[in-house]
Order: sequence, then C-alpha cells, then structure tokens
Amino acid sequence: MYLHLGQDVVVRMADVVGIFDMDNTTVSRHTRDFLAAAEQAGQVVSITYELPRSFVVCVENGRQTVYLCQLAPATLKKRLRAGMFPAL
Repeated sequence: MYLHLGQDVVVRMADVVGIFDMDNTTVSRHTRDFLAAAEQAGQVVSITYELPRSFVVCVENGRQTVYLCQLAPATLKKRLRAGMFPAL
C-alpha cells in the first residue's frame, strides 16, 4: 500500500518510519539538528510551496529521505490507517 503525501508524491507505507508535527517537534534541538544533518546530506525533499506542517521520515533500501509536507500529521495518519485497513 502507498501513502499520498501531496503534490503527486507517494511513498510505500512499509518505508514510513515516522510522521512528525513540524511545530511541536522543531522546538527540540535534537530535531533541529536531525533536520539540518538531513538537509546537508541531501536527504530532504520539500513537497510544498507553503510553510510545512509536518515531515515524514522514510527509509527505502537503507536510504533515508525526509519529506517536508503541507498536510497536517493527523491527515497523514488518517490516510495511513485507511490504507492499512481499507475495509473499515
């Protein structure tokens, strides 16, 4: 199954490590350091022209990618659950 992140970007659900709220998590120095290191390593993909509301960390074939997303974490969580349990 796949998770649609917006702007024609989809990722495999199995590759999603975490979905994080940008406002709540970037208060921490550790998160800011993580995002800065990912940016320097070329692992950040911005899929929004607006201020990002969340970021999604994915690992595919040992390669980490951080997607900056315009969607709220709650919206992504609903999409993730709907994909996992399509009959519900």
